[in-house]
Amino acid sequence: MVEDLIALACRAPAPHHTRPWRFVHVASPEARERLADAMADAWRAVLEAEDRPVQEIARLLEGSRGQIEEPALLLLSCVVLDGAKTWPDEARRQGERDMFVQSLGGALQNLLLAAVERGLAGYLKGAPLFCQEPIREALRLPEGWEPAFLVQLGYAAEGFDPPPRKAIDVAEFMVER
Repeated sequence: MVEDLIALACRAPAPHHTRPWRFVHVASPEARERLADAMADAWRAVLEAEDRPVQEIARLLEGSRGQIEEPALLLLSCVVLDGAKTWPDEARRQGERDMFVQSLGGALQNLLLAAVERGLAGYLKGAPLFCQEPIREALRLPEGWEPAFLVQLGYAAEGFDPPPRKAIDVAEFMVER
């Protein structure tokens, strides 16, 4: 199933006929523990710098650890810039990077929709964006893999009903010209 989900993710549109994403199936308890430790150390430093109470820090880190160690399936999505054009000016280099990063969103959407079709529930955790280097080291990622989102997947508990999302007024999100 994991390979099928990744294959469907890789059907997402991407710039220059590339596939600028990679996935790490964080399967072993040891890898999950290394990942949880690395992320906790990075977040603890931030929380301590914010002068958060010790009990609050412990509660937040415990919750985060559970989100890494407990899912039935845990994937780390990464962006790679292989195939990106090396423009001579900063504006186009930034635009190129933005295209690659945004295409990861399409890949993740494909993956999550495919997971739902298979009866799984899913959640994205963006924390890796804030501690990329510790994650690279903990999971010994190849050069150029930039950690982005954790994808947590599993079967929902019987009777689970996700909280409803607020209804939208499309006019708030679109203009017509």
